[in-house]
Amino acid sequence: MFLPQKFRILEKHELGRGFFVLNRYRVQHERFDGAWSRPYDRELFERGDSACILLWDPDRDAVVLVEQFRLGAKKHPLGPWLLELVAGMVEPGEQPAEVVCREAREEAGVEVTGVLEIGSYLASPGGTDERVWLFLGLVDAELAGGVHGLPEENEEIRVRVLPRTELMQTAWQGRTDNAPLLLALSWLSLNESRLRANGFDGLRAPE
Repeated sequence: MFLPQKFRILEKHELGRGFFVLNRYRVQHERFDGAWSRPYDRELFERGDSACILLWDPDRDAVVLVEQFRLGAKKHPLGPWLLELVAGMVEPGEQPAEVVCREAREEAGVEVTGVLEIGSYLASPGGTDERVWLFLGLVDAELAGGVHGLPEENEEIRVRVLPRTELMQTAWQGRTDNAPLLLALSWLSLNESRLRANGFDGLRAPE
């Protein structure tokens, strides 16, 4: 079976630059029959990598989430204020684990005492280059709370502490229906027993 591996970027045009970048590419690639496709155009939203962390207090079995306005959720039936994982963009030279531990302090006011990489995935490769890194972080949920964010960046981030088991029952039905949170919650549900049985072996202290 022939496996296509080659592609060509024939042209690139910047269509817009603001908070993110939008480019149009003319591309050509190998087909499954071994021939080359005809050249065609695709727009690509170039956002870069992001990193998200599910902050979990295993003693209370509670998770720490953040709530904020998201324009992309403007059609959400419950409104565009979503409950999400703590997250941040990965800048050049940064490691994703460093980003999420820093963001946990800045967005939720908590220190991560142990961090574990869950994995990563491409958010929507048909239209964006973003890769999302997912982590689990151990925290003391009693220390979480308040409203955080940088006013100069129009950030207003409210911290919410919720029982994990109750959240799992309603996660697909309300303002928690976003991919990073659903994936991380599902992963924790599948791996909680193993993590507890192993004494959280594999989680490392943040650098």
